[in-house]
Amino acid sequence: MKLEQIKQWVGTRPTLADALGIELTALTDDYLEGRMPVDGRTHQPMGLLHGGASVALAETLGSVGAATKIDPTKQACVGLEINANHLKGVRDGHVIGRATALHVGRSTQVWEIRITHEETGALVCISRITMAIIDLPAAAPKA
Repeated sequence: MKLEQIKQWVGTRPTLADALGIELTALTDDYLEGRMPVDGRTHQPMGLLHGGASVALAETLGSVGAATKIDPTKQACVGLEINANHLKGVRDGHVIGRATALHVGRSTQVWEIRITHEETGALVCISRITMAIIDLPAAAPKA
């Protein structure tokens, strides 16, 4: 799958990623990268990047990354578990998330997502998501 194909697939309906301003920026065989603004949409009351927004970025990248490793006509990826350690506060600019597969198996995938501040490169959050790979039901034969 190419980045433009993924953007079209992800952008076909309104999502949390849209509401938070998340955009996919790079796809290679090794990682998926995305960017998110740090502004009123993603702040907590003290004016810092909300931890939940970081987790939403991590889950978006891990889920989409996992989907690039399957045949979406036969399987789907669903989240089993996600964790995040918030390491540094950010007040403005953008953060960059890079999702890298640690394990791509037949029934599960594990992805690490490192979120850094775009300007300083400082590590803001590190997250890991485990995805279950499920088979889609076979289409019923037409009578």
